[in-house]
Amino acid sequence: MDLPVNAFKRRLAAGETQIGLWSHLSSYISTEVIAGAGFDWIVLDAEHSPNDPLTILPQLQACEGGTASPVVRVPWNDTALIKRYLDVGAQTLLVPYVQNADEAARAVEAMRYPPRGMRGFTGLSRASRFGRVANYHARAEEELCLIVQVETGEALGNLEAIAAVDGVDAVFIGPGDLSASLGYLGKATHPDMQKIIVETIKRITAAGKAAGILAPDETLARLYMREGVTFAAVGADIALLARGAEALAARYKS
Repeated sequence: MDLPVNAFKRRLAAGETQIGLWSHLSSYISTEVIAGAGFDWIVLDAEHSPNDPLTILPQLQACEGGTASPVVRVPWNDTALIKRYLDVGAQTLLVPYVQNADEAARAVEAMRYPPRGMRGFTGLSRASRFGRVANYHARAEEELCLIVQVETGEALGNLEAIAAVDGVDAVFIGPGDLSASLGYLGKATHPDMQKIIVETIKRITAAGKAAGILAPDETLARLYMREGVTFAAVGADIALLARGAEALAARYKS
């Protein structure tokens, strides 16, 4: 059995635009529905959703055969947590709240086996297809993809150093936490924040890394893509359900 190909990583390296959707619902059923909806990638969120490795695993399975590559956002930049999500088969991780080069390097080390890193060894993980992928441990890194999330003023001050860390494939802008960090709590679409985000996108791409963002506002999503974002999450499953349900109820209540 061969190592599964990470289509998201390949398209990221090629500079192709990829449109994504955020997933909060923590259900393999809803994940299967959105994974086949035509998106290029979806975030399975374990930071702000009640996910853990046991709920992420069936969602990864639900993505197989769909159009969307799964990206797992881990709860924190923690070596033990990262190991568990990798072992259940996640190939692309989004690590939140990376503020400097040392923290980025720590995330890279957690993704790699010794001597290049400190990922714990097991021969029977789902990632290796239970030991069926030949030379998995020597080859795993080929198909693993690391996205680090910058979402504080401190991270912006260290942006080029973060992007320069070997093993960081892309840098993702977290507009919610970033706006809060900069004094614009709940105002990620404020004109001043838009300027800061555009400048950040340009700095990421100038550093030679792919830039990503969550932008549920279509006008802003298209603006940020014009400025250099190549992977954008343009909505969230829970928002589609909530707003769609409200709209349907309102039509019959009005």
